[in-house]
Amino acid sequence: MADPYSTLGVARNASEKDIKSAYRKLAKELHPDRNKDNPKAAERFSDATKAYDLLSDKDKRAQFDRGEIDAEGNPTHPFGAGGFGGFRNAGGGGRAQGAQNFEGFGAEGVDLGDIFEGLFGARAGGGGSPFGNARAQRARPPQRGANVQYRLKVPFVDAALGNDQRITLAGGKTIDLKLPAGVDSGTQMRLKGKGEEGPGGPGDALVTIEVQKHAHFRRDGNDIRLDLPVTLDEAINGAKVKVPTVDGAVMLTVAPGSSSGKVLRLKGKGFKTKGGGRGDQLVTLEVDLPDNDEELRKRLEGWSDKRDLRAKLIP
Repeated sequence: MADPYSTLGVARNASEKDIKSAYRKLAKELHPDRNKDNPKAAERFSDATKAYDLLSDKDKRAQFDRGEIDAEGNPTHPFGAGGFGGFRNAGGGGRAQGAQNFEGFGAEGVDLGDIFEGLFGARAGGGGSPFGNARAQRARPPQRGANVQYRLKVPFVDAALGNDQRITLAGGKTIDLKLPAGVDSGTQMRLKGKGEEGPGGPGDALVTIEVQKHAHFRRDGNDIRLDLPVTLDEAINGAKVKVPTVDGAVMLTVAPGSSSGKVLRLKGKGFKTKGGGRGDQLVTLEVDLPDNDEELRKRLEGWSDKRDLRAKLIP
């Protein structure tokens, strides 16, 4: 195989992200399923996969850059500078020089089964190799296809109720995605086997949820907040008013003498929770006075509220 950097078309100082991106592009272009009548494409696909396997392994990449292994992952000088002469005694009753050399290779992760295979012609798993099927045991599994990232915008009401969302994948297939209870912006969902194809099977689709803002509702944990305007007479005399919720409009009782800022609770009208329940809707009343209402001014003429509402604020 040629130089793995050249095979993937990246520089020698390429980052892991650049290497992965280059492989994904080649895998998409050269995959056998897309080139059934082009054997050269299948060969290039195999070479690209081998190159990616080597360069995506930090240890192997470092060994290759130092010239310790070739593009196939085999040691370039398996017996060091001493060659076969390295097995002579080191003298003084010391250990064999060859043993030191083999010990060094072992520390770097070189497969000694490959070395003895070259010496004795024994295949992995054959009876002639003292290491048996060591090479087969250490072989890396085929690379799975790359994961594919998606961002899905979900309407506020759908997120609160957990309504299924339809999503179209890169290949054109449309699926209905079931939202988890309590879903929020940043929630990530994994769809197994919905990513790109690869020699070891397809990768996954990773869907990141973005819950859209609503014109009136605000989220507070699993509760929903709403500011509700009421008229002066509704606040003074009390009233039953219609209030929007994510489930539809409901009637809410405003008690006589209610002030702006009073919070009323609608049980079970919030977001679905992981425990199977629902949060609440918290309604904040806002008394809305009319502009320049002459009739209201006449009715209040000669009357004033004698309470000191700001006594606690000003010492």
